[in-house]
Amino acid sequence: MHLTLQQLRLFEAVARHGHFTRAAEELHLTQPAVSIQLRRLEENVGAKLFEHIGKRFFLTPAGHEMRSACADILSRLQTLEQSLDSLGDTMKGPLRLSVVTSTKYFLPHLLGMFIAEHEAVVPRLIVTNRERVIERLANNQDDFVIMGQVPFDLAVEARPFLENLLVVAAHPQHTRRSARVISATEIAGERWLVREAGSGTRSAFDRYLAEQNVTVSPYMELGSTEAIKQAVMAGLGISVLPLASMQLELASGCLAVLKVDGFPLCRRWNAVWLKGKTLPRVARSFIEFLGSVSSAPMPVLDPCRPYPLR
Repeated sequence: MHLTLQQLRLFEAVARHGHFTRAAEELHLTQPAVSIQLRRLEENVGAKLFEHIGKRFFLTPAGHEMRSACADILSRLQTLEQSLDSLGDTMKGPLRLSVVTSTKYFLPHLLGMFIAEHEAVVPRLIVTNRERVIERLANNQDDFVIMGQVPFDLAVEARPFLENLLVVAAHPQHTRRSARVISATEIAGERWLVREAGSGTRSAFDRYLAEQNVTVSPYMELGSTEAIKQAVMAGLGISVLPLASMQLELASGCLAVLKVDGFPLCRRWNAVWLKGKTLPRVARSFIEFLGSVSSAPMPVLDPCRPYPLR
């Protein structure tokens, strides 16, 4: 058999996802390219690896054998790569990370600082939603992942490394902006813009409301921090946002922070990996680097100070 590593990686991704399109997205290929390579793989092994039933496909007995072999081969190659990297004096090799979308406001700065010290490290970064990050974590597809709330239903290890302050963001001319401290009951009647259920920010806000015994009827539910910022700046309502995501808007006077009782909510970002996993040297070094970070790489503005509209 004349198999290629690319074919094995493609087959493993398709078998794991149970979906050609998602496998193609993960490997940055088109779906037709994936289909062609897998047909060639079947020709090389002389057996059908998939069977199509209706609109779904399943692994054949030969496909299950191939999946088991792929897991062994790719795992051994990764171990070899890590062993060879550890023998050299230079820190080098891939750094495989999946991170939730909110980390885009600080992680590039931290990653840039790390790469500046270790130029032979090659980052492979996937920025996606929390659900996909947890899926990749469960399937051990990365060296580790970065998220706020650690999943409780997976056996994982977590290393907290950076504060994530959540504040109540409002239009700079909001009527309550000059109030000294606003109670949870008073703020409940505002038009609230919220993230989708399942996001870390939404979960933290929901816990806050439960602790305050307050109920809020969301005015709008939006799928990203950027969408919420634009809606707040348009005067559509107020929202809970990560302070790190608002630096430019606060500095330019496009957003303001309301002084609400119990805020800011203090959370932490975590590096998370499966319990028992042997982390590569590069991943261990980056986690140590993250642990040495005592403050955000960008200046954090005081959430209780007024930011005048300029």
